[in-house]
Amino acid sequence: MSVSLWCKEEEGQTETGSAQWDPSVSGRRVVQRLLQAEERYLPSALYTSLIQREPQRREELAKWTLEVCCDSGCDEAVFPLSVSLLDLYLSATLALPVSACCLAAACVLVASKLTESEAVTADTLCAAAEYEFMPSNLREMERIVLATLRWDVAAVTPQDFMPHFLSSLGEQSSGAAASGDLLSTLRRHADTLVAMCVCDSHFLGTPPSLIAAATVNSALRGLTNQSPAHLGHMTACLADLCQTDMVVLQYYSQLIEGALRDRLRGGGRAGGSQSEDKDGGFEDERAGTPTDLRDVDL
Repeated sequence: MSVSLWCKEEEGQTETGSAQWDPSVSGRRVVQRLLQAEERYLPSALYTSLIQREPQRREELAKWTLEVCCDSGCDEAVFPLSVSLLDLYLSATLALPVSACCLAAACVLVASKLTESEAVTADTLCAAAEYEFMPSNLREMERIVLATLRWDVAAVTPQDFMPHFLSSLGEQSSGAAASGDLLSTLRRHADTLVAMCVCDSHFLGTPPSLIAAATVNSALRGLTNQSPAHLGHMTACLADLCQTDMVVLQYYSQLIEGALRDRLRGGGRAGGSQSEDKDGGFEDERAGTPTDLRDVDL
């Protein structure tokens, strides 16, 4: 019997097949429940230390997973969940299967079934791996992942916090039209930063709520001309929402900005179009954050 998590929906779908954001389910109570649940889905300290000692293989798998999700047109929630399932599986087993790409593809398959009404197909994933494995191998690996994780695969990711954080920031902004435009832009840039953090093993083990708050804070600082006082108020609001110290949030925001700067510089060198820095020129780089992570040199 084949394993399938796909619940076919015929109503209430968006054009992309994913559920629409419902503002009525937002609020601190929902965020509090997410904060309580996220601890259950963090990888073990042993796995985190091992990966951060030798991060190359894990980062290669994460980057391949990102490419597959982008090329398959997956919802933005699929990639972080896929890598979270990958980390949880490896955290439980501490061993890669014969085909690491098959494992990553199985995680994409499960994540897509959980978050999209039209899941990515096994044939698509096999083709993305240039048929390193067959659909039957992929379905077997899917069963292994589900059994290893005991079907507890609805992991909390930064994407789960994003709409709640942005909704709270919107309430702090003045002007409905301007606020809507700003929040839409913030979401696109924050999604790019989240994907970068998911690929970067330095952020492995960081709570998803802190990643979400720090990426929104970094995008906010880079995309607006608000006064320092207003930006400080927004940072304090995000720190309060994710229940962390403001200094910790600012520290992680700086880490993310530094990681983005390094990747933008690397991409500039590869393409021969790197711009020269001038007096904290990262402000300009940050404002031009690509909304497609494939434009960033990972």
